[in-house]
Amino acid sequence: MDKSLLELSKFEAADYLQTEEDMRNYLDEVISENDPEAFLQALNTVARARGMTKLSLETGIPRESLYQSLSPKGNPGFHTLWKIARALGCTLVMKKAPLEKSA
Repeated sequence: MDKSLLELSKFEAADYLQTEEDMRNYLDEVISENDPEAFLQALNTVARARGMTKLSLETGIPRESLYQSLSPKGNPGFHTLWKIARALGCTLVMKKAPLEKSA
């Protein structure tokens, strides 16, 4: 049996986010899920797709701090999120949440 047929490559979502529009659409979709952990993971993915070094230069946040803040154990502060959003061409918006349907 040919071993090359059995090799799997690791899926990397960041490889599929080619444009700024792709990145913003991805974040919009994840935000709609209302899951903070998923949002942090998506922000990490977008940051890697954009390039951590580039994002670091654009935000003024050291690259190592970005990796730490956006890691699964990270807990980025408001100012960090604000700077990242601005660097990605986004803004943070608060709006009234839709009413949840009761069972």
